[in-house]
Order: sequence, then structure tokens, then C-alpha cells
Amino acid sequence: MRLIMPKLVTLALLLLVAVSPAHGEWVRVSGTAMTTEIDMEYWAADPEAAEQAGEAVLELFRQIDRQMTRYQDDSELSRLNRRAAREPVKVSDSLFQVLQRAVEVSELSQGAFDISFGSVGYFYDFREKRQPTGEELAAGLPSVNYRSIVLDPDARTVRFLDEGIRLDLGGIAKGYAVDRGIAILESFGIRNARLSAGGDMRLLGDRRGKPWIVGIRDPRSENRNALVMPLADVAVSTSGDYERFFTDESGERIHHILSPATGKPARGVQSVTVLGSDTLTTDGLSTAVFVLGAAEGLALINSLPGVDAVIIDEKRQVHYSEGLMPPGD
Repeated sequence: MRLIMPKLVTLALLLLVAVSPAHGEWVRVSGTAMTTEIDMEYWAADPEAAEQAGEAVLELFRQIDRQMTRYQDDSELSRLNRRAAREPVKVSDSLFQVLQRAVEVSELSQGAFDISFGSVGYFYDFREKRQPTGEELAAGLPSVNYRSIVLDPDARTVRFLDEGIRLDLGGIAKGYAVDRGIAILESFGIRNARLSAGGDMRLLGDRRGKPWIVGIRDPRSENRNALVMPLADVAVSTSGDYERFFTDESGERIHHILSPATGKPARGVQSVTVLGSDTLTTDGLSTAVFVLGAAEGLALINSLPGVDAVIIDEKRQVHYSEGLMPPGD
């Protein structure tokens, strides 16, 4: 990962090196999948290959969506949710990889990230402005426990120890898709690219001699960034309480990032951005840190090599992990 500190703007000049002339052009491709906008920009020398690369990435996202969505009864995830409490279920390599990493992030965060939150998360409907009743929370919360997900790497099977478990991969599947999408672009010979899916982004190389400029949105403004960072070769994931939410009758913001301990929206933080080497990891960690809060979240990030974070708390104070702090601060 190559990172240029926002305050150390002069360092950005080091990346403004001359590049030798080359035939090619920047290509921009966008589409919709996994209930979010997919946007990519990459340098390609072959226009025909460039078009094929973009379509291959979009088809990959559609395929992963069909496989890992909870909104379709015939998806692999839905079938797993129906059967795994009765018997071990053999799953695809891709789904098993996502589940493995999800459990690892759960262990790292001591359960702040937990894909079994679907056991209560399914009661929320953000379009209909619905949240679970006290009775529904009481019924679903005991099943929110990642330790009840038993993975067998040799047999590649998944088993649930609790009949009430329902997995939801909304906090990690897009990160996996972004990593796979970058691998597809690389297979077409592309070496400079940006691939974004909602709050998840992966940067391949730099912008041909210049850094990519990435903005972290002000959580309370659609049109303003809280800060910008010049970056290269890095994965970036942001979780914010502004992504999916509604305001209830009391004026409280009900958003989609739920605390596994309470089944209710996590409080204390407005936005978390995590930087690392792959979006499968940063996607899960951004949710975990949001739930943990600024102090515990930074402690977790600072314990992980090659991972950094920017947190905007509920008082709109910005917190940086140790790797992003300017020298002397």
C-alpha cells in the first residue's frame, strides 16, 4: 500500500513523475449490481479488450449478487440459511472464502462484526421505515453469535449450531467482489485502475504517475468531503450512518449498521474509513470499527499491520490511526 498523508501535500509532488508516452486511453465503465452502483476507471491500450474487461467485471458482480444475496430464495446463501441448522452444507469456494474471512474479522473484533446479525437484521425494512419490536429483538438476539457458525475447510461445509441463525453478507460480500473485479482487470493486462462499489474501493497502481484522489464524505453533507487523500495501491472501505437510514417518530436516526450485542443501530460514530491491502478485509473491518466506536476501534486498527483508519465520531471529531498521523503529532 502506498499512502500519502492528507496534511503532507508536498509529498504528493513525489508522485508527479514523468511517464513515457504510450498509446492508450482512460476508460470509464459503470453499472448496477448488489443494490449499488459499480464504477470503474482504468487505463487500457486495446479498446476492444477494454470493453471486454469492463463487462467481465460487471458480470462478476451480478454473479456474486445472485450467489450471496439474502433477497432471493434460490441464492446459495438462502439455501445455506435454510439447511445448515439441520446438516452440514457443502458450499462453493467463493462463499466459503467469504465466510472464513467474516469469522476471522468477528474474532478480531470480539464479535463487533457478526454476519449472523441477519437473525435480527431481517426485521428491518429501510424502505418501509420499519424496525423490530421489542419482542422480535428478544426472539432474534440469542441467535446472533458467530461462534455458532461451524466451518470445515477440508470438507468445505458449513453448519449452524442454532436453528435461528440467518446469515447476511451485506457487510462483506461487496468487498470480495471488488477484489475479484480487480483480478479480472489485471488478467486483461490492466495495471492502473480504480474500482468502486458503494463504500468499497480498490486502487490498482497509481493514476499513471499521479496519485488517485479519494474523498471521505462529510457524513452530514451529500456534496462535501470531510477530507481527501492521495492514494495508490490500496483498498478503501467506508461505513457510514448515512448510507441506509430513516428517522423514526422520536427523531432518532435508524441506520443499517447494527450492534450484534443489541440488535439496534450502533451509536457514537458517523463514519469509518479503513485502508488495507484487500477490500474483503477492509469491508468487514469498517463495520467492526463502527460498532466498536472510536477508542476501541482505533485500538483494534493500530494492532493490525498494514491497516489504517479514519473515524468521524458523533461529535464530528476526526480520529486517525497511528499510521496516518503526521510525524511529530
